[in-house]
Amino acid sequence: MDDFYCEQVLSKKTVVNVVAETADAIAFHHTKPFWPVHIVVIPKVHVPSLTDLANYDATIVHAVMALVTQVAKQVEAEHGACRVLTNLGDYQDSKHLHFHVNYGDSFS
Repeated sequence: MDDFYCEQVLSKKTVVNVVAETADAIAFHHTKPFWPVHIVVIPKVHVPSLTDLANYDATIVHAVMALVTQVAKQVEAEHGACRVLTNLGDYQDSKHLHFHVNYGDSFS
């Protein structure tokens, strides 16, 4: 599966626990978390990765980053800190732009 987010989450084949949602983006708890708090933020349209943004309307990027900011503020307010990260290339398991907002020590 190259795009878990389109194939499973956005198609609603996999039910997720939604944290926040806008017309253009959705934030939800990771289905297999790596940290005690692990939220994923994705655009509702397919964008392969951060390095592909030049080929897409900038408004989608702004919408996703606004939701990342909102979720990060919530996690930081609740826990005192958080991380925001994205993966590229071979590190990116799902070829759909996504950001991880997380807090705590890794489970691995």
